[in-house]
Amino acid sequence: MTPTQPPKRSSGNPAVQAEIELTVKQQREQKRQEKLAEYQKQVAKRRRSRFTWWIVGGVAALVVVGVVVASFVFAPKPPASYGALDSTGVQIDGVQTYQNTSNHVQGSVTYPQTPPTGGDHNAVWLNCGIYTQPQQNENAVHSLEHGAVWVTYDAAALSADQLATLKSKLPSTYVVLSPYVGLDSPLVLSAWNHQLKLTSVDDPRIQTFFEEYWRSQNAPEPNAPCTGALDGPGKQ
Repeated sequence: MTPTQPPKRSSGNPAVQAEIELTVKQQREQKRQEKLAEYQKQVAKRRRSRFTWWIVGGVAALVVVGVVVASFVFAPKPPASYGALDSTGVQIDGVQTYQNTSNHVQGSVTYPQTPPTGGDHNAVWLNCGIYTQPQQNENAVHSLEHGAVWVTYDAAALSADQLATLKSKLPSTYVVLSPYVGLDSPLVLSAWNHQLKLTSVDDPRIQTFFEEYWRSQNAPEPNAPCTGALDGPGKQ
């Protein structure tokens, strides 16, 4: 049994019949145009979506590139590097040389130099590092005995920028940086039995001093550790 088709609209009047057929064609054309418009709308939407994601992806890529570039541009400079055996015996203008004993003692010690460049000292060394407060002579001298350089400064004489410049010239280990009360110079570098007094953090002799005396094998106990003992007050 075949399904019945809906009856077509018809009229015995030819003019009316033509009008009916025209109306049906118009309806079909309207539906076709509506479908075409919807299709074009969906295509345009997909294009906008793809374009948006291209923009998002491009911006994200630029952000990543910017972060990578900034990490190189604004990354802190690595600590200054010196060799433990760089000493060549060069004579550095202004360096004073002394002779000191190196016994372990208890209690306070009166030192002939300010800051001391050696002498009897406490059995516990001061851990190397950056300090914002003055340190005990007897512990810091023990660090000098291990080959460290003690960088002391007059806190009232150096600005924050000058102190930052000074820090940039220091190695990452075997150095003690601390303010010191009673200095007769804004900046003093001390190694075992050697001392240099300076007025500027830009003085090129800072680097020369480290090249000559940092981790010197002429210290009483070269290569002994500069960590694992005492953290003084104000350690950063």
